Amino acid sequence: MVASADVTSSAHRLVLWDIDQTLIDLRGAGRGWYRQVLEEVTGVPMTAMPDFFGRTERAITAEVLRLHGIEPTEELIQRMWAALTAVSELALPELAKRGLALPGASTALAGVAAAGGAVQSLVTGNLREIAWHKLSAFGLHTHLDFEIGAYGNLSAHRPDLVAYAVDRAHATLGRPFEPASVIVVGDTPHDIDAAREHGAVAVGVATGRFDAAALREAGAQVVLRDLSDTKLVLAAVFGES
Repeated sequence: MVASADVTSSAHRLVLWDIDQTLIDLRGAGRGWYRQVLEEVTGVPMTAMPDFFGRTERAITAEVLRLHGIEPTEELIQRMWAALTAVSELALPELAKRGLALPGASTALAGVAAAGGAVQSLVTGNLREIAWHKLSAFGLHTHLDFEIGAYGNLSAHRPDLVAYAVDRAHATLGRPFEPASVIVVGDTPHDIDAAREHGAVAVGVATGRFDAAALREAGAQVVLRDLSDTKLVLAAVFGES
């Protein structure tokens, strides 16, 4: 789960991956989990669903509660998260049957790891435990350092996650990562905005709701159709800053 010492000591790139619609597609499982958990925790059946794309768990949970006339107190948000984590753990044996790893995800992660000179982690709207469940279900966890990732509990504002991950990487690995050496890979304009706000390289992957044109319009410096061409992924990660 943690990158090896020989990689981290020489790392000159920090690659921060999104999960849903970038590495995997769980075909709306998260919506079903929220539907179950809202009624389980509050007794209120779900009648409205917010937009999930590119948003953090903190933002989504608060909006789900407000849409149903419930004040999103921190205590209630934490209860919702505990229930979501439990539901995702119970679903773990079926996740690989329900969804799929997106084209090239496994070889892209392995290719960046094999190239050396980069440490890979996450900037995701998911909670950390749910991120682990989702990725381990498809064997996509092995090249990622979960310790320096940034997760959806931290903030409703996604750019905060990039800042946190970069600071965490500096503190953990003992070396700073300049903005141009940070690569954020995701499938939504929210991912692109979060990268650009911190001067990071924004790599858009058009495997989700947003096409290549929308990702370019959002400001992505590189846009990939998917992750199936490992050479293009490596060029995006290790290209000139």
